[in-house]
Amino acid sequence: MYLPLLLLTVIGLSGANVSNYDLEKRDVTDFAMLSGNEHPRLNRLNRNTNTLTASQPLTSDVLVATGGKMVLNCTVKEHENSSLQWSNPAQQTLYFGEKRALRDNRIQLVRSSPNELSISINNVVLADEGEYTCSIFTMPVRTAKAMVTVLGVPQEPKITGYDRPFNEKENAILRCTTSGSKPAANIKWYKGPEELEGARNSETRDPNGKTFTVVSIISFPVTREDDKVEITCTVGHESMPNTFKSSSQILQVLYQPMAKIEPRPNMPREGEKLMLQCDAFGNPLPERYVWTRKNGELPTTAIFDHNSLVFQNLNKSDSGTYVCEVSNVMGMFIAEYKLDVNDPSPYPTHSGLDHAVVGGVVAVIAFLLFCLLIVLARYLIRHKGTYLTHEAKGSDDAPDADTAIINAEGGQGGTDDKKEYFI
Repeated sequence: MYLPLLLLTVIGLSGANVSNYDLEKRDVTDFAMLSGNEHPRLNRLNRNTNTLTASQPLTSDVLVATGGKMVLNCTVKEHENSSLQWSNPAQQTLYFGEKRALRDNRIQLVRSSPNELSISINNVVLADEGEYTCSIFTMPVRTAKAMVTVLGVPQEPKITGYDRPFNEKENAILRCTTSGSKPAANIKWYKGPEELEGARNSETRDPNGKTFTVVSIISFPVTREDDKVEITCTVGHESMPNTFKSSSQILQVLYQPMAKIEPRPNMPREGEKLMLQCDAFGNPLPERYVWTRKNGELPTTAIFDHNSLVFQNLNKSDSGTYVCEVSNVMGMFIAEYKLDVNDPSPYPTHSGLDHAVVGGVVAVIAFLLFCLLIVLARYLIRHKGTYLTHEAKGSDDAPDADTAIINAEGGQGGTDDKKEYFI
């Protein structure tokens, strides 16, 4: 009987105290405004209000990806000899001051002081998302909230829909799938370096109710130019700001062959050897080559060798239109070449021309050697020296050789020397 009355009395007194505090502050404020003077009681009330603000803890929201690390930081200006505390969305205490309260090795103390409490959580999972509370146990207890948002990192994408080579002009349909993203991931398609437009994207929520599975479907007609082209599916997400995940598929396109006939040499002449080569390509490679001649039979002297037709000795009668037919499992192609055999070449054959060139080179070398010998002989003669001969004076007037000799022998001592130079 007395207990309810006691509770009502306490409540009434508490209400009266709050009312009296508010009324007192308003009365003093009104008095100060009317008198223009600062009331000492107003100063004391303002100091109490500032203390309440300084004792309010401060936090900030956190955005983190699964598998990452988050840091919860709580600060307060005036701790009033009280400790800070962090608790999780389930209101379980994680740390009280520097003391760990929850046995979870992922949770570690970063910094603890009267004015700050910071903790970290490693290997973040989706279940860590929620509202965390920082509390300071003053009178009354003051709290601050920090909202933790956990991003789901998308898994590696996978391309499906390619289980066999595409045929030329067929419509290719490829599917790219990735799961585990939160929010839903963004998917793009590329053919080589070029982005493909027109993909259809859809998203469904995963069984955990938090992440999404995204499916992207691309459709395009394939051509022979798409053979061996790389098709890439890329996944972008805000949990991977500086990178992306991708999956690639090399296409194989089957198409019918194409061919062209090349003559070797380019200007065939009568009496020469000629090879017509049928150059063909396709996917798969052409398996069958057939040579024919329009409006006639192939020459009996022509030799068929797979993709080549060889004429050992061309004749005017070999002129005509020759046909190369190539085929693979995708179809066939016909290439034609019109052969006009020209008259025999008026110029020497290659072997004769080679001999003439060799002979000319030898003649030039022989001529150069001969000139060199002449120059060398003249050089030696000029530097051989001076040769002196003595002839008797008056020997030039002798009627015959015997007389000249006798005169020369008898007059060697008293006659003048006569110098003769050989050049």
